[in-house]
Amino acid sequence: MPVAGVDGVTIHCPSEGRYAFYNSPYPAHRLSTGIDIYPGKGFGEAAGSPVSGRVTLVRKVRAPKARQFRDHGHDAVILLESRENPERVIKILHVEPSVQEGDVLETGQTLGTLLRSGYFGYSTAPHIHLEVRRPGDPLRARGGLRFERLQEIGNIPELGSLEAFVHRSVAEYAEIEIRGASRWGLQCEAGGALGVLEGGSHIMAGWESTQTPLRIERAPSACVEKRSPTSLRRAPKAAWRPAENSRSPSGMSGSGCQPVCIPRGIPGFS
Repeated sequence: MPVAGVDGVTIHCPSEGRYAFYNSPYPAHRLSTGIDIYPGKGFGEAAGSPVSGRVTLVRKVRAPKARQFRDHGHDAVILLESRENPERVIKILHVEPSVQEGDVLETGQTLGTLLRSGYFGYSTAPHIHLEVRRPGDPLRARGGLRFERLQEIGNIPELGSLEAFVHRSVAEYAEIEIRGASRWGLQCEAGGALGVLEGGSHIMAGWESTQTPLRIERAPSACVEKRSPTSLRRAPKAAWRPAENSRSPSGMSGSGCQPVCIPRGIPGFS
């Protein structure tokens, strides 16, 4: 199902996945020009393409060496000429490509495998980063086109009591199902109106740590990062804006720190 789009280019997310606009301090996320698709698979597993198009570039790129985990040793960029709008290209990061230049992909077909980049934090989950670009400027960190959210949130019920069930606990994070949240995510009050928490980098949410901060990453299934006992400081308070009045793709914006939950995944590729 489509989750975001710009200039006729549509981004899709699989039914077992999640997506987020604001889950990173990377410039594209702060400018609403990037989206991350979390396909619900592990590092090294096959990643389906969230878009359709023709592969025009496959390139390995340098990435910093991770301090707290073993990274892949590099990152990779894949460019696709959009099938929906040939005047636009899609930049894709964090996938070890199995495709070659000239290949034509349909939505959901395999791009490659999910890699663990040195750009990631300790508990960053496997994901695909996408931007829609003009052909003459496809690779810079800035310069992408601003996404529009394609899912209608509609009326948001007031938040009642919450229950949580731990589905998985590994070294880096725990997966927790939050029961009682809306189908779109965890409710919040924003300027007197109800909203939904979306995105939120693990280095911006809640309590910050000098090493591994505590975070909730997604709802109704949440991802809580495990934290070593290091010095903590309170992150800046978010400034929320009602969903109906915001210009951001998620319907919300933050100042100092971002909201901390990704909306629920959506049914199937289409």
